[in-house]
Amino acid sequence: MRELRERRGMSQETFALEAGLARSYYGGVERGLRNLAALNLIRIAATLGCEVGELFPPIEQFKTPRNRRTRSGT
Repeated sequence: MRELRERRGMSQETFALEAGLARSYYGGVERGLRNLAALNLIRIAATLGCEVGELFPPIEQFKTPRNRRTRSGT
């Protein structure tokens, strides 16, 4: 989120105001200190002009070797 916000030349304060969020809350979100409610995630994506899914890294980054098995177990 930070990278997208910075690409748009927005400060945390300006961005939070546009998204309808408190700056301290949004700052905590960027630093990974706060959990997001779905509605706030949608607000952030809308303010950034992107889809919610674009705010997440590829799922492959979170898969462990155990989770990479196929359904048949191989």
